Order: sequence, then structure tokens, then C-alpha cells
Amino acid sequence: MDSVIKTGAGGDSSRVELIAASVPDRIEAAGERLARLFRDHLDVVWRTARRFGLSSAEAEDAAQQVFLVASKRLPDIPTDAERSFLVGAAINVARTMLRSKLRKREDLVEEHDAMDGRPNPEELLGRARARAAADRIVASMPEDLRVAFVLFELEEMTMIEVSEVLGIPAGTVASRIRRARDVFRAAVAAMGAP
Repeated sequence: MDSVIKTGAGGDSSRVELIAASVPDRIEAAGERLARLFRDHLDVVWRTARRFGLSSAEAEDAAQQVFLVASKRLPDIPTDAERSFLVGAAINVARTMLRSKLRKREDLVEEHDAMDGRPNPEELLGRARARAAADRIVASMPEDLRVAFVLFELEEMTMIEVSEVLGIPAGTVASRIRRARDVFRAAVAAMGAP
């Protein structure tokens, strides 16, 4: 388990440590495969949850839920479809959390992670505004377009992987991505942004 915490998934080690510290001892009991899944795919699971509108803290909770589901369903997950399974689970968990949040009418709270070697305040503000605008555009897309766009453009999954995750033909994925790109470009143009 220590090696999972130390090596992380190529991302923020404090996030990995925080999530790893709160995941029950199941990871050790489930053995090497679950530890490898956690190490190799934590970042994509966290980013997927984050890109579907969850705050950083909520994305950490979602990642925990995804890996708990994976630990229970480990024998059912084909080794060649591990990433697809985890991303699909992350989407489902994020949707459930958002529905719950809407029912409770809680305000979304954005957290800003501290960065080493920070740029000047103007650059940070510009980046934050651009990110917020992009997030609003993506959030305003119809769900079928948003899911395909996020998985292909932001998570850099292949058309085949997106097709497998969503359970739809690759041609439908290509069509949704094209339409989502058109929606995104039109929204950016309407804002007068480059």
C-alpha cells in the first residue's frame, strides 16, 4: 500500500495520499490487481468526476466510491477493459452525486489547489476565468454530447474506448464529438474569446 501512496498516479501526491488513507483495508486484501488499478487509474477517475461538475473534495469522494465498487466487482472486470469500467463507474457516481446535490440545493463550491511555482495573480485570474468559462460551456451541452466530448477531448480516450464506455457505436461517438465541438466553438465565439 505504501508504494501506491508514494508513486501515486502521476498527479498530485497529496490527493493520492488523502484518498488512499481513507480507502478501507480492502485494497490490500484484494491484492496486486486492485492496487495497480488504483495506482494507474486514480487520476483519470478523479478528473472524470471533476469534469462532470464535482468539486475537488467531491471528486475525491467519488474516486473512493469508484474504487470500492471496483473492489467488489473485481472478478467481473475484464483486464482489457479496466480503464473503461472505471471511467464508466466514475461517470455514474458523478451523476448520482450531482442529482443528490441538486435535490439538496447545495451551492457548488470551487476549490483552488495550491500550485508550486505559481504564476502572477493576473495570469491566475485569467486562467481561472478561462477554465470557468470552458466549464460553463461544457456543462451547458446536452448530456450525450458532454459525455462524449469530455471522454474524447479532455480524457483523451480513443473513439473505441468511448464507444465501449458508453455502449454505443463508434460512428455515433464520432457524430456526438463533432456536434459537441461545434457547440463549444459557437459558445466561445459568442463570448468573443479567441
